[in-house]
Amino acid sequence: MTAQPETVWDLDEVRDQLAKRAEENDRTGAFPWESIQVVHEAGLLRAGIGSAYGGPGLSSAEAVRLFLALGAGDPSVALLTAMTVFQHQLQATAPWWPEETYRKVVADSWGRPVLLNAVRAEPEWGAPARGGLPATTVSKVEGGWILNGRKGFATGSEGLAYHLVWATTSTDPDDDPLLAHAVVPGDTPGIEVIRTWDHLGLRATSTHDVVYTDVFVPEENFRGVPLSQQGRDVSGSAVLGLAALYVGVARAAQAWFVKFANERVPTSLGRPIATTERIQSVAGEIEVQLIQAEEVLFGLAARVDAHDPVATQRLLSAKLIATRSAVTAVQTAVAALGNPALTRHNPLQRHLRDVLCSRVHPPQDDAALLIAGRASLKTP
Repeated sequence: MTAQPETVWDLDEVRDQLAKRAEENDRTGAFPWESIQVVHEAGLLRAGIGSAYGGPGLSSAEAVRLFLALGAGDPSVALLTAMTVFQHQLQATAPWWPEETYRKVVADSWGRPVLLNAVRAEPEWGAPARGGLPATTVSKVEGGWILNGRKGFATGSEGLAYHLVWATTSTDPDDDPLLAHAVVPGDTPGIEVIRTWDHLGLRATSTHDVVYTDVFVPEENFRGVPLSQQGRDVSGSAVLGLAALYVGVARAAQAWFVKFANERVPTSLGRPIATTERIQSVAGEIEVQLIQAEEVLFGLAARVDAHDPVATQRLLSAKLIATRSAVTAVQTAVAALGNPALTRHNPLQRHLRDVLCSRVHPPQDDAALLIAGRASLKTP
């Protein structure tokens, strides 16, 4: 495959274009097609395609830089982009797609946005990171498989070109069933999106439920691995990139805080509140929190790219540190400004709602702390 020249990233321009539509996307909750087109035209949906397929690839450090910018522009669009980019990265490092199908995905990605996502969680089961088997099953038939089940929190559901559906051949762990992602084109008969997503934040991510009823999956599109042989794969770019997305949200909140502080002139003060020590101290707290988050992310990303095994072991802790700092930064701005911070026509309340969504992305805080704690308690 001959690669076409990639557009040089102008992340500031993309960020600003996304920011223009972010409020409307949040208000309506509609799928943000116009904003996705912006990301596509900038070449960012192809960012994770590996060199073997004519793509640019994406290092962990580049992922942090990319998602800091997109998160500051519109975190809903950033998350949709992240889901696609990280699937391309996974294919570049540990190929698992049917080769012909993936090459078609790459070819199509030059002409239009081709959104991908691993659809894993279920309404009753919860998140796979907590363990257990899905209720979504595949059954062998002539020439392939039949897929049945209901998934929850399927980010991008209304716009996915391909659903990568986590499924099993049996719900009984004693059977040592096969598990894998079934590759399902989004226009396959039997897929129904149930519009359940009405969330506090990330409202335009189309994270609805999806029902799969007697969906035919070609033989090569489900390559199961026995439950007893399942491994745990942690992508440095994915963990750090998602954390960076929320630090980007906090940077956007900071930018509005600074603008407001310099423009707000109470009659009792006669000068901008930015000139007071109180607001200067608050601004310092916000900046320090974000410096901490960014230094952790960029520093660890560089070590991951250098194949430092210790860095890989610290990925989950880095997510916790960075997102806690992002949440603290936004909450600090809100607390300092009072009612204007929570007024709907000001964006700070939107940034607060969006940044709080960082807490539900795996690893959640309790899981990250448990893993770090167990590791630290091991005797030399």
